[in-house]
Amino acid sequence: QVQLVESGGGLVQPGGSLRLSCAASGSIFSIYAMGWYRQAPGKQRELVAAITSGGSTNYADSVKGRFTISRDNAKNTVYLQMNSLKPEDTAVYYCNAMGSDPGGDDFGSWGQGTQVTVSS
Repeated sequence: QVQLVESGGGLVQPGGSLRLSCAASGSIFSIYAMGWYRQAPGKQRELVAAITSGGSTNYADSVKGRFTISRDNAKNTVYLQMNSLKPEDTAVYYCNAMGSDPGGDDFGSWGQGTQVTVSS
């Protein structure tokens, strides 16, 4: 099994910044991609940003230019730097990882979620 532990959420004023971290551990051979999703009350979970092991990134249009995803492959850790935060960024943010275990089986794992609230 693969566990993802997130940290870094909290309450911030509009225009402020937060940095989320997510560390993967467990039966990991390789991680193909890691990403951040978010779910606001009454809405579906949506992709915020993703990054491959090679460093290719993908962002939701709503966060382009404000959020930056990065990754430390040696630590199996992904980060999300969030700048110029807006009230509409308020949501529970979930980390996701896809990869393979030492037995060659693919896995897809989710973190427990971390709350981000943007409010004055």
